[in-house]
Amino acid sequence: MNHAILHVDMDAFYASVEQHDNPQLAGKPIVVGHDGGRGVVAAASYEVRRFGVRSAMPMGVALRLCPTAICVAPRMGRYREVSRQVFAVFHEITPLVQGLSLDEAYLDVTASVQALGEPAAIARQIKERIRSQTGLTASVGVATNKLVAKIASDLEKPDGLTIVPESRILEVLDPLSVRRLPGLGRKLGEKVETAGLRTLRDLRSAPDSVLWPLFGRDTPRVRERAAGIDERPVRTDLEEKSLSAEDTFARDLGDPRELDGQICRLADKACERLRRKGLMAARVGVKIRCHDFTTFTRQRSITPPTQEGRAIRDVARELLGRWLAEHHNAKLRLLGVVLTELAPAAQLGLFEREPRAATGGGPASGVDAALDEVRARFGEHALRRANTMDKIAGSDFGRCEAPAPKGRVPGWDEH
Repeated sequence: MNHAILHVDMDAFYASVEQHDNPQLAGKPIVVGHDGGRGVVAAASYEVRRFGVRSAMPMGVALRLCPTAICVAPRMGRYREVSRQVFAVFHEITPLVQGLSLDEAYLDVTASVQALGEPAAIARQIKERIRSQTGLTASVGVATNKLVAKIASDLEKPDGLTIVPESRILEVLDPLSVRRLPGLGRKLGEKVETAGLRTLRDLRSAPDSVLWPLFGRDTPRVRERAAGIDERPVRTDLEEKSLSAEDTFARDLGDPRELDGQICRLADKACERLRRKGLMAARVGVKIRCHDFTTFTRQRSITPPTQEGRAIRDVARELLGRWLAEHHNAKLRLLGVVLTELAPAAQLGLFEREPRAATGGGPASGVDAALDEVRARFGEHALRRANTMDKIAGSDFGRCEAPAPKGRVPGWDEH
């Protein structure tokens, strides 16, 4: 028996929420984000996409492409509220829901067919419930695996429903651009097209001599993906692979003292997210982007795994300090702290004899617990550590924390 997999993707989610909540914006070209400094487009309505505006585009470029675009400040709390309504609909249909972001998810409805009807009927039911409960539209791809369902959901946007039975996978996929393959990315997509591979048919039928220089050991898997072969299950217990906090600065920063304050602030922010999810990290990394967009990463393990702000902050400062010592007079456009090798904080550390005091699902120091409590009640910027107070002028606090741009999946296996 074939699986019945749905990929549900809300249409221009942030922008659609804004248009729904403010009828005066309906039918208008909307970009969600901040129009000052180095803001980026978090979401673009379909009306503004006709001008070439896309998510993750610098706001200045977007406004040059469409000078009449209306810029709306993001409201992440509101988007999360609507997302909860959407996911509640999913869970009414099946417990097998794998969320990818606030506005998209995979659903395995194989076991729901007998009670609720064919997969296409279930998809229509989901679309209708979302519309009635939120006033928004969603596009759904229906297929026998996750990859084809994800590709299908994007083919008839907005408010689309695309059904790809097993017998028609090659018929549907073969003519599509290689850019439709999730995980390919813009730069690699350009290289693939330069090699003469324009369609998914070209990709699946190309010899190893053409594919290996592009994909190396991933060549067999890429060929399978281009043929619509995907055996990954819908995983409701998908482990979080990483947590991070990063900022693009309103101006390039070169003062080591300012950068030290920034890395401390970002480490605190990442740790707060870690504790909120009840996790510990065993590896700390820093992401460094220079004024010319050159990007570096540095990381090292930390033993035992922790969620304590001081320990993680010290490692992040050390990594950044070493990099700055090797790159004198560097001007930085962006900094980030990335926490990986995550594990539940409730697990007893290998070298611990008894659990430490817990806050928010995992161990935390008294200072960390106090920071978390105050920020939860009064907002992120209500309380900060002293060493960040006078060193944050370069940060663009209004920058929207947007999800990863569509189509730029950070790994072949994650989505």
